[in-house]
This record gives sequence, C-alpha cells and structure tokens, in this order.
Amino acid sequence: MTYLSASLSVIILILTGCSFSLHAAQVSIYIADNQGKPLTNIVALLHSTDMSKVAKTKPAIAIMDQINREFVPHTLVVQQGTKVDFPNSDNVQHHVYSFSPAKTFELKLYSELEVEPQLFNTPGVVELGCNVHDWMLGYIYVADTPYFAQSNSEGKATITVPDGDYTMSIWHPRLSESDTARMSKINVGNDDITVSFSLFSPLLPSLVEYDAVEGFTEYD
Repeated sequence: MTYLSASLSVIILILTGCSFSLHAAQVSIYIADNQGKPLTNIVALLHSTDMSKVAKTKPAIAIMDQINREFVPHTLVVQQGTKVDFPNSDNVQHHVYSFSPAKTFELKLYSELEVEPQLFNTPGVVELGCNVHDWMLGYIYVADTPYFAQSNSEGKATITVPDGDYTMSIWHPRLSESDTARMSKINVGNDDITVSFSLFSPLLPSLVEYDAVEGFTEYD
C-alpha cells in the first residue's frame, strides 16, 4: 500500500506539473497612434524568453489574394515555415514577384485561381508587386514566433500564450523605424493581461491610394 500511495503521489505531481506548464493566458494589446487614435492592421508579436514553452505547431496555409487589382489583404503576417497561396480572383492576368531578401520569387502571368503555394521560411518583410499593374503593392511579414496577431478596427490584438516572460514588438509598413525598433518586456501569469502601446511618431505616408477600393482603410 505504501508503494502504491507513493506511486500515486508521483503521478499526481506529474499531472499537476503538466497542468501548470500548459496554462495559457490572453494578452490584449491596444495600439494607438501618437494622438491616441486606435490603429488597425498593426502586427503585434510576442517572443518568449523560454523556447521550451513555445508551441510546436505546423502552420496552416495562408492566402494572399488578388481582388480588384489589389493584394488582399494588403498586409499579411505568417509564421516562419508557412506556405502562402496566391489565388487570382480577378478576370485579368497578374504577374506577382518579390525581390525581398526574406523571399525572392516570381509567379509569371497567370489567371487561374490556383498556383503552386510559396514557402516563406526566412523571417522578415516581403514586399510584393505585380509586373502588369504597377500600383499593386502588398506585404507579407514572416514572424519567427507563433505568437502574433493584427489589431482590429478598435486597435486591439489578442494573443494567447503560455505563462512566462515575453518581449513585445509591433510592425507595419507605415511605422517609423523608431516604433518598429521598440520592444517591451511583459510577464504573463495565471491571469489575462492588457497592454497599451502608443506610437512615438505619426504613420509614414501611404505609398498607394486605396480610397476607391472597398474594404481598405487609411491604415492599410
């Protein structure tokens, strides 16, 4: 009986330890410009200081579409190792390319809805263009962490992570270098937490006018 009790105690301790290691909490990040106005489509990222807690998951295939001669979404964030589909939902041909160090590729003239997905395996910013339509511009941010989200219309991004210490950063093509270089240390425990992030500098001017394109905002 003593042996059985001791064994049972060990099992309970192991299960208890597992429950703690698997605990996750929500981090709500509110992102505003330097005037306090909420910003949408800003990428928020959390990097864990304990890599043993980072989730080991296979990234799902992401989609960068082409609609009304625009890349949709204008900014897409994916985890390192993700494949991205580039369907053409227009009734015209597109010729997608990128010369970015994080991913150099070319999808020559095509009009079909599906082409071979592209693997994005190097962290960094990938700038997209179209050889047929010079005004088309899109971005894919390849994150080296599975913990990321883009802010909604209220400036809120929610990320679920295991408890521990994290470094938070943000990215968007229109952020100044002084803001993209910023990092904040946060600790996640048993409870959900809220973090506020206000820009130091105004957003950089947009390179493309999207006013006439349905679904885009001034922050795209």
